[in-house]
Amino acid sequence: MKHTDTFNHIAGQIRTSLGEPFDLLSAQPLSGGDINSAFRLQGHKRHYFVKLNRPQLLPMFTAELAGLQELAATHTLRVPRPILAGSTDEHAFLVLEYLDWGAGSPSASRLLGQQLAQLHRQPQAYFGWHRDNTIGSTPQPNAGHTSWADFWREQRLGFQLQLAKINGHNGRLQTLGEQLCGNLDAFFSGYRPIPSLLHGDLWGGNSAVDPQGRPVIFDPACYYGDRETDLAMTELFGGFDHDFYAAYQSAWPLDQGFGTRKILYNLYHILNHLNLFGGGYGRQAENMLAKLLAEIK
Repeated sequence: MKHTDTFNHIAGQIRTSLGEPFDLLSAQPLSGGDINSAFRLQGHKRHYFVKLNRPQLLPMFTAELAGLQELAATHTLRVPRPILAGSTDEHAFLVLEYLDWGAGSPSASRLLGQQLAQLHRQPQAYFGWHRDNTIGSTPQPNAGHTSWADFWREQRLGFQLQLAKINGHNGRLQTLGEQLCGNLDAFFSGYRPIPSLLHGDLWGGNSAVDPQGRPVIFDPACYYGDRETDLAMTELFGGFDHDFYAAYQSAWPLDQGFGTRKILYNLYHILNHLNLFGGGYGRQAENMLAKLLAEIK
């Protein structure tokens, strides 16, 4: 079995962490991840979901573990039970509850919308988080701010634009990006978001339904920010239906101007995709920047 020593080490850590017996029978590779290798660890009565990556990426897993723990503590949306994160000489690893998936339904979509609104209503004291984490495999700085516009300018758009510059994406992208960051306050005239606990990476691939029909979210990039950023990302790549949006709006209606601000918020993710994958994301980011700048002229 490939990675045998790592899996045996993880099995021992599971026993120690939970104080329960766990005899490893097999490790089955799972598909679907672009960044990490994923496996199902099978025991006699229990099984676990495990992510593997390079040892130096342990902070990425410890931050994800902390995010799942904080989400779980709200008792709003279900997440896979976080077990532990650790490392060997060859791998960093994250161990979670293994969940089977069920079929989606209108009732599950409505429940997801209602519970996401409940999650967003968890009061927070500032914008940011108690630690940095990652968005995909990109570092995501979360230094605390009292101003949402300053946070988005410095910790989100500014960081990604600087990374894009390092990666060789200059010219029009940087010119437009500098102009937008200099005029960012214009998008928050008369709109004062409150800090909400966010999933942070809520696209369709990070949401599913368990066999009992309950929605589950996973792979978070948590921080405290404008709730609209989570809603914006649900629209970026699709996967969420009318029942979801109607239920969220009924529980907590979105403010006027969301149609423009969602472009501002999704720009962050498009810049991140540019930095991760290159390709046509640069032109898409430039078009979004131009559209946003046209809103303030």
